[in-house]
Amino acid sequence: MTTRDRDAEGRARNARPRDALGRPLPHGAPGEPRAPEGVVREPLVALAEAQELLDAGRPFHAHEVLEDAWKSAVPGERQLWRGLAQLAVGLTHAARGNARGAVTLLERGAGTIAPYAGAPPHGIDVAGLTAWGRALAADAAAGRPLDLTAPALRRS
Repeated sequence: MTTRDRDAEGRARNARPRDALGRPLPHGAPGEPRAPEGVVREPLVALAEAQELLDAGRPFHAHEVLEDAWKSAVPGERQLWRGLAQLAVGLTHAARGNARGAVTLLERGAGTIAPYAGAPPHGIDVAGLTAWGRALAADAAAGRPLDLTAPALRRS
């Protein structure tokens, strides 16, 4: 029986290092710094950290920040943060060359955030992100070359 990596609270955690796209590397290999999990951040802090990670080509790590925001969000915003995390995972799949996974997560994320377009909180560019996610999903589904440029999470 193998023992599982656990954090200080006893929750299962994979301690293997990961590359910039979140792929596990062998134990002992140098990996990318990971965003600490389970951190409660103010929404604007979470958005800034996630944007920095996206801009650095680290969408998997941005997804971890957005997932924490989803789990700690007020009930009326949980689906928004969930959708943002899904978009980051979709971009991760696209960058890894997994078109099918990219299409699924980008479409799911765009659909999850779309209802917030009328009154987006925290300056989040819901309309722009929805259009970006759907366009990237369409390109991936059609086998077209993908523009993996990170989207802006907030309106300028």
